[in-house]
Amino acid sequence: MTFEKICKVADIPDGGVIGVEVGETPVALVRKGEEVHALHDVCSHAEVKLSEGEVYDDTLECWLHGSCFDLRTGKPTGPPANKPVPVYRVKIDGDDVLVSLSKES
Repeated sequence: MTFEKICKVADIPDGGVIGVEVGETPVALVRKGEEVHALHDVCSHAEVKLSEGEVYDDTLECWLHGSCFDLRTGKPTGPPANKPVPVYRVKIDGDDVLVSLSKES
């Protein structure tokens, strides 16, 4: 599994979300305290950037129609979305956030 350095932990506001590119893949990075979650940055319902949405508890809410996604699994937790978004592995190395798009083996 290959991890790529994406940003500093401090670049992601605590309780917030930023959009980044990992290669050509759009990724939404969400920080909750010491944890960072990475989800595909495209809503499975309306194909807009999830990184422009809001974070509530363990959920990322899409700004357009209010679809909600679990930060850990990418599964929809509120309509209108009914398909999950991919989630990616994250490692913290010192102050750096690393993300892997590879599937676990």
